[in-house]
Amino acid sequence: MTKRFVLCLSVMLWGTVAAQQKDTLHLGGVTIKDNRAQIEKQEAILQVQTVNSQFIRRHLGGSLMKTLERVPGIKTIGIGSGQSKPLVRGLGFNRVVVLDKGIKHEGQQWGADHGLELDQFAAGEVELLKGAASFAYGSDAIAGAINVKPVPPPAPHSFGGAVDITGKTNNMLYGGSLNLYGRGEHWWADGRITYQDYADYKVPADTVFVYDYAAGLHKQQLRNTAGNETSLHFNTGYIGDKFRSTFHISNVYSKSGFFANAHGLEPRKVDAAMHDASRRDILLPYQEVNHFKVINRSSYQLQQHQLEMELGYQYNHRQEYSQYVPHGYMPALYPDTMNIDPSLERAFDKQVYSFNLRDNITIGQHTLMAGVSGERQENKIGGWGFLVPAFVQHNAGAFVYDKFRLNSKVILHGAIRYDYGEMQMQQYTDWFYSNDEKLVRADKMRRSFNSVVWSAGVNYNLERLSLKGNVGKSFRMPIAKELAANGVNYHYFSYERGNASLSPEESYQVDASVGWEDENWSITFTPFYNYFPNYIYLNPTSVHDYYYGAGNQVFEYEQSRVVRYGTELQMKYNILPSLSTEVLGEYLYSQQVSGDKEGYTLPFSPPPSVLINLSYSPAALPQSYISLDYRITAAQNRIVPPEKKTPGYRLLHLQAGTPINIRKQPLVLSLQVQNVLNTRYMEHTSFYRLLELPEAGRNIVLSVKIPFSNQQR
Repeated sequence: MTKRFVLCLSVMLWGTVAAQQKDTLHLGGVTIKDNRAQIEKQEAILQVQTVNSQFIRRHLGGSLMKTLERVPGIKTIGIGSGQSKPLVRGLGFNRVVVLDKGIKHEGQQWGADHGLELDQFAAGEVELLKGAASFAYGSDAIAGAINVKPVPPPAPHSFGGAVDITGKTNNMLYGGSLNLYGRGEHWWADGRITYQDYADYKVPADTVFVYDYAAGLHKQQLRNTAGNETSLHFNTGYIGDKFRSTFHISNVYSKSGFFANAHGLEPRKVDAAMHDASRRDILLPYQEVNHFKVINRSSYQLQQHQLEMELGYQYNHRQEYSQYVPHGYMPALYPDTMNIDPSLERAFDKQVYSFNLRDNITIGQHTLMAGVSGERQENKIGGWGFLVPAFVQHNAGAFVYDKFRLNSKVILHGAIRYDYGEMQMQQYTDWFYSNDEKLVRADKMRRSFNSVVWSAGVNYNLERLSLKGNVGKSFRMPIAKELAANGVNYHYFSYERGNASLSPEESYQVDASVGWEDENWSITFTPFYNYFPNYIYLNPTSVHDYYYGAGNQVFEYEQSRVVRYGTELQMKYNILPSLSTEVLGEYLYSQQVSGDKEGYTLPFSPPPSVLINLSYSPAALPQSYISLDYRITAAQNRIVPPEKKTPGYRLLHLQAGTPINIRKQPLVLSLQVQNVLNTRYMEHTSFYRLLELPEAGRNIVLSVKIPFSNQQR
């Protein structure tokens, strides 16, 4: 953010000089640049990168996580064109903590087909932490954390807002977001409503093969991948000299279809005429998700202490609808006596209560942070299908972190944390008879876990050179699916079984960073090494379940030792004042060194890739730009069954943007052309990769931002 105060400064100095002489004094412009993000990056214990709302608008994807893919080390598991979930250095699901306004976002993140219920238009900054972050966030931050921060409160005595309008050609998306805000001296309020509607997305293919079944595509459209999303947000708070408090209330609803040819017990023929009659209809199978959230964030300055607190409540309601498909001993026809909707395959109702309390204090050269956190989850299930039992989970943790400034160049870091967690799973009994009895699919179970984690590091910062090293331990509690799953996963045509004896997953990681920056050059190199003594993974066995899984292959959760290492590279060079180039690269290697899959990699391991960018920002048009991204992705031949090898590919993307004024009304135009050459390729980390579905073809994205404001004095 850039602030200009030339006018005020000029008037003050001119008045002083004019009192002594009548000569005119002309002053040059003075510009203050906010380098807070750069300072935080240099002084942080972990590898940190922050992106702002301008970055999000410039690289707008189908979801917030998809937008962040441009950052090295960040990938996504894409679910069609509207949803995705993050991978940090190849690890995802419950190994990545996503924070929304300081509270851990809790949905059904264990499922590859479950996206994150976040509105990217409502995000201010997004802070990406890569490394062993459990010391700060507890269980699940074993790979890192993605901290989605709110937009800052408005300036005193102001009101205004903005309208964002977006359209996309590939899936005929249209949508927008309206924001209104206002503030007096201390009290303020902010509201936002977002709506998006999209059709079946297109791929550069006329036929796809779901396993060995050939499915023809009408006009290259993936039938039944349409959807819509509605988000409501309201924020209000008080800002005083020492005390601040903000309430955030949001509700995110989405409805989206699953590719109709690839959902169920086997690839099947669908009523193509019915599905292809409209690109926008959402037929079976589909999912509906509603995520309601209330968060309070408060802080109080008490002498040397900065006290901070977050309180959160979340309600996640997910329903997955599909045609009733009997298997095993299930009745051939759905019974009329059942009180469950015959198309409701699964339902999840999750309520989460969370709190965080921290004290920040500076004592001499020490900046200390101490905190406690707690969480209670209750997850109920419904529907005629079963995979994961209902459960109640409690977590609590306490930590201390010290940042010691040894001198102007050296900063030492140390942190330690203790966590305790308990999970109580309910018994689940089939609703149908198998050999004259209703079988118990999941036993009542109670497990408790605890762990001590730690982190230690050093930062060495010179004028242009910055060095960073960190070593730490993280952990993760096993989730309900890993402990007690016992059913068909219709999305992957597999029968999955949990393992009640799993121990908490542990990770030891070493991170380093070397950075150099001068007037024209900046380069950052971040290697890492990671060791898991007991990584939890889903192991495909040679067994097929013909009684309850319709002959699908049985997958069982097991643990093994795993080593992982890799690096990210970010390099930028200013060729001319208005012309720059950037290189973003990433590499990851992982291998299981024990267990049945010894020698194999891990699922969803992204292949090496490099992105080369060329950007032009003319001096005559401030804040205008045009840029090209050329991404080269290598083949991924290191797989773990049932994964398939993925060929490499090359993609070209175009971005352009400029602010303009129409009758004194400012507008910000942003244009993207994704996959300019309409290249047919497959993303190894995609949810649909196992089904041989290529990624979306050419997509033109046009966004218009219309800000408006008025000042009262």
